[in-house]
Amino acid sequence: MHSRLSRLIGDHGFSIGLELPLDNDWSSRGRRLAEEQLRPFGIPDIGRHAELAKQADQSGFRALWIRDVPLYDPAFGDAAQVYETFSYLGYLAGITDRILLGTAAVVLPLRQPWLTLKAANSIDELSGGRLLLGVASGDRPIEYPLFGKDFQQRGAAFRAAVELIRTQGKAQLPPGMRLLPEREESVPMLVAGLSQQSPAWVGQHMDGWLSYPGTPDEHRLRIGLWREVAGDKPYVSFIHLDLDAHPHAPLHRVHFGGRCGRLALIEELQALRELGVQHIGLHLRRSEREVGDVMAELAEHVLPMFH
Repeated sequence: MHSRLSRLIGDHGFSIGLELPLDNDWSSRGRRLAEEQLRPFGIPDIGRHAELAKQADQSGFRALWIRDVPLYDPAFGDAAQVYETFSYLGYLAGITDRILLGTAAVVLPLRQPWLTLKAANSIDELSGGRLLLGVASGDRPIEYPLFGKDFQQRGAAFRAAVELIRTQGKAQLPPGMRLLPEREESVPMLVAGLSQQSPAWVGQHMDGWLSYPGTPDEHRLRIGLWREVAGDKPYVSFIHLDLDAHPHAPLHRVHFGGRCGRLALIEELQALRELGVQHIGLHLRRSEREVGDVMAELAEHVLPMFH
């Protein structure tokens, strides 16, 4: 297993991270504030992003996950963390020390592959070897014509980009030419979904799987498939969490996650770990509580149970 992925899952085979943006703009209070500030739904308030990213790093969360959303589409209603992925990763690398920095996931067919490779190598070096490169083929057809790309050919473009990144483009470079910075160990790549590929191809060519959020039963089926094609390579997923202030509040499931107290969350995470999930990124945009307070409670009472 890639050394970076061993660091992700840790000595106990399971860890917890956070998905950006660290804002609760999908909560009832967050929606009211967005309306007052004339922010359309899905555009977060990122005024405290640096403070909260530093808190995540200092509190012991294992990874920060960043989505790649080039254009805000009101029909889709999600601008992710607003900032361009690699630019923001460079900033986060400069204000954090230990936390892994993951993409979930870079849309490879929309990007020039050589520049993607150079950006990934740059972030990895500047961060001291903390990049986890999640990649995907993209699922928003409206973006492709704007980028001059063929939506129907995104699967082939994805494979070509993966090959270039995996080999560092060495076979294609003319004699004497180099792509800098060079990395001794290539950045690990995790795939979101199947990215228009067969499960067998994904299992062979990717270092880990970023699975969509789901219930334990849904993960049981996906993990079974992943283990068949990929062996013990890491299986990563996410939970949309609204952490109740009452520790004993039961789990009430919603799409992609649920509302519960920390004891029910610990029980859910333990169930996922037993199934074979190796990392969970917590998404806090539904949180009715202040995000920093939720992170502090998780750091004090939940992370020690798993890290």
